[in-house]
Amino acid sequence: MRELLEILLRQAGHEVSAASDVDGALARLGDGEFDLVVTDLRLGAGSGLDVLRAAKASAPATEVVMVTAFATTENAVQAMKLGAYDYVLKPFKVDELKLVVEKALERRRLVAENRALRHRVGPSLDTPDLIGRSPAMDEVRQLVEKVARARTTILVTGESGTGKEVVARAIHERGSAGRPFVAVNCGAIPEGLIESELFGHEKGSFTGATGTRQGIFEVAGTGTLFLDEIGELPPPLQVKLLRALQERRIRRVGGSADIAFAARIVAATNRDLAGEVAAGRFREDLFYRLNVIQIRIPSLRERREDVPLLLEHFLERFAEEAGRPVARLSPDASRLLDAYDYPGNVRELANIVERAVTLADGDFVEAGALPPAVRGAVAALGAEVAALPDGGLDLQAHLDAIERRLLEQALQRAGGVKTEAARLLSLTFRSLRYRLAKYGIDRE
Repeated sequence: MRELLEILLRQAGHEVSAASDVDGALARLGDGEFDLVVTDLRLGAGSGLDVLRAAKASAPATEVVMVTAFATTENAVQAMKLGAYDYVLKPFKVDELKLVVEKALERRRLVAENRALRHRVGPSLDTPDLIGRSPAMDEVRQLVEKVARARTTILVTGESGTGKEVVARAIHERGSAGRPFVAVNCGAIPEGLIESELFGHEKGSFTGATGTRQGIFEVAGTGTLFLDEIGELPPPLQVKLLRALQERRIRRVGGSADIAFAARIVAATNRDLAGEVAAGRFREDLFYRLNVIQIRIPSLRERREDVPLLLEHFLERFAEEAGRPVARLSPDASRLLDAYDYPGNVRELANIVERAVTLADGDFVEAGALPPAVRGAVAALGAEVAALPDGGLDLQAHLDAIERRLLEQALQRAGGVKTEAARLLSLTFRSLRYRLAKYGIDRE
């Protein structure tokens, strides 16, 4: 029966590995990850349930079909609890078994696609696709169109919240639509796990590695791998990433074989990587390997003419999500939003509009629905500079000074507790941390 099934499955186009007993099956499972295991329930000195347990421990995504002439309700329930896909009774027709095999493999494919989709969706920047009419955004769009179909490594730079992932997705959609887009934040994964996340691991390579697992370099396939916050990558991983990019091959943790990958690499950072290289915190050779083509995303301060378009877009979007008519800005709210500096860039603008639409009464967004940070920044500017001095002033430096003082006051009032300081300023913790680093307050 084993030899017959092996021939039939090979004729159907499958790669097949056969074993005559439990020990042989366990040895095969140790050779690598299988999409599907078909096992008899009774195997002489052992049980097919042992094979089922081993298959699921080795690779939880492996599907298992049990075959038996001695079906009982107890056996079926136990097999299903252990993760079996289906139960086939002897005697069976060949076509019946082939149909179960195809359905099991289809489920396996769907699981793999869902895993790629979870990476692909990832944490969204919640920003639209390259909206803007400013010269700076025109330049970004032109670069995106030029590089989209190339497989060259691309480095996207810009402040936090400017839309670096949006640009990476735009590159992907124009050049690799229909293929996986896999995103990972290099600063959000614990240092001890990031190598396994990037490159995968073999069964038993470390405590808890109960099965072989693909890394995101493999999951990305022929699509795009987006390495966000690349400047946060620990030095030991910088060496391994450099090797992977140079050789277009990776090695799983605990593995001995190199695996080729075909994904296009797009990296992003809000750091000055050249400065990090000069300070010895980032490898120079890796910087040059990543920085083949650089796309710099301008801050919202540098493209003020795009603010009205973005406001209109988010007003429509969040009104639609709330199931209400599109809100309009009152004159006072419009004045405040036009004058605000948006240190958190497009992400902050989106959060401001979402909050305002949620709190708005009726069809108008009034000034009172805007965050205190927006009202306070403009009020402080008006209180301190009632009229433009005769000799003029450095507006950006003046706004920076106001922001720095408010940050220091919030930290002092919060007793140094940053989460409380962020609440006082209606900021996210990440946004507060960015501002503290910007003015060197963290170091102080």
